[in-house]
Amino acid sequence: MATAEERIKKLIHEHLDLGREPNLDAKLTDAGVSSVQAVAFGKEVAKEFNLSMSPGDCANLQTLRDFVTYIDSKS
Repeated sequence: MATAEERIKKLIHEHLDLGREPNLDAKLTDAGVSSVQAVAFGKEVAKEFNLSMSPGDCANLQTLRDFVTYIDSKS
């Protein structure tokens, strides 16, 4: 089974048009992701990993690596 990081990268390619390989350690805003896009992406992540994630949770996740860490902490 794919790791959380691999699954996040797949979701990034499907739902965030970054136009390049994502830097998991860069801030989402630096990658051009708006807060609305981040919340929508959080919903996709929650669905993929069968998690409950509030908009507030998404707001606290500043980087894509934060999403991976959050997922790893919930499993």
